[in-house]
Amino acid sequence: MSTDTLTRAAAPARPRPLVTHGAGFWVVGWAFLVAMAFSTVPTPLYAIYQARDGFPTYVVTIVFASYAVGVSASLYLAGHLSDWFGRRPVVLIALLTEVLSAAVFLLWQSVPALVVARFVGGLGIGVLTATATAHLAELNATARPGRGRRAVTVATGVNLGGLAVGPLIGGVLAQYVTRPLETPYAIFLVLLVVSALAVAVVPETVERPAERPAYRPQQVRLPGETRSTFAAAAVGAAAAFSVMGLFMSLAPTVLAGTLHVTSRLAAGAVAFSVLAAATVAQLALGGLTPRRQLSIGLVVMPAGLVLIAASVAAAVTWLFVAGAVVAGVGLGLVFKAAAATAAGLAAPQARGETMAAFFLIAYVGLAVPVLLIGAALSQFETRPVVLVFTAVVGVAVVGAGLKVLRALR
Repeated sequence: MSTDTLTRAAAPARPRPLVTHGAGFWVVGWAFLVAMAFSTVPTPLYAIYQARDGFPTYVVTIVFASYAVGVSASLYLAGHLSDWFGRRPVVLIALLTEVLSAAVFLLWQSVPALVVARFVGGLGIGVLTATATAHLAELNATARPGRGRRAVTVATGVNLGGLAVGPLIGGVLAQYVTRPLETPYAIFLVLLVVSALAVAVVPETVERPAERPAYRPQQVRLPGETRSTFAAAAVGAAAAFSVMGLFMSLAPTVLAGTLHVTSRLAAGAVAFSVLAAATVAQLALGGLTPRRQLSIGLVVMPAGLVLIAASVAAAVTWLFVAGAVVAGVGLGLVFKAAAATAAGLAAPQARGETMAAFFLIAYVGLAVPVLLIGAALSQFETRPVVLVFTAVVGVAVVGAGLKVLRALR
């Protein structure tokens, strides 16, 4: 018997996973979808909290911004840890963090609790987005070698699709159940726990290093010679995220206060329409080049913003919904093209650090404009605030997008 044979015989066999890589791919995709939907389920519920506790609108923007801060902190501090500890345990920790967020929503319902619950939820979503996307790609590579596009399509669909479905579920439950501030969180608490149990038996796809590196936050790096183009792409992404932030936080306020639509289901449906349109646009037009995607987005997104401004000025509800859908299509295309451009500008050995900088800037766009809108609403009426917001975002996305287009040529 040869030495190699003896060595193989003496080596401990790796335990056989309880589920295959192919089945694990769909388990992780489902868990990812549930968590993303949970992150947006409070959108149509903010108006109920506001009516119950009597706090001003700017408090809603603080609650929402705490989520964006949590996501940003998580991406910076822990988004890369699955490379060291493995994908499965980090996905599990992220899901259990979402369980904690749901428990806080259920058991502690004051305004500080909303801030804490949203911040904790953001921490889980930040690390889950980075880790689950990588886990899906690796599970798919083992289950179906050479079909990497499936992993990209599923990751995109469950990420944006989950964000879209959450407000719709929240709106339906808020409209038709007797305890709208408890039932959505109880349902998602169960779904998240079940998802975590399922993920616990998914195959691991990362070989842990024999010597674990000393902890450090995610390195952030801007590309050198192409820094101005990268900055334009990041500003475009931030502008797209600011539109998403407006609908995820203040759509119920605009609907009720300006358009006189108080239906909780309508509030959830409008928020759903924005992200559903973005999801469909990314999936349907994902095969186009980033330049083509950006060219279309730079026409469609400003058109949507104009419709939103006109709807608020004229108090026309159907125009607001149409603007939401059109802006959502532009949002999806602008963000996808901006992300592809930023990745293309990064040196191969620094792509992770460059994309970390890109997403951190994008999430600033999710939090800061919403906070500024909230502060403005404490002093001014809704109409002028929304009109100024749409004008500023339109100028920012067109200016940044044109600079990126010139570079792509």
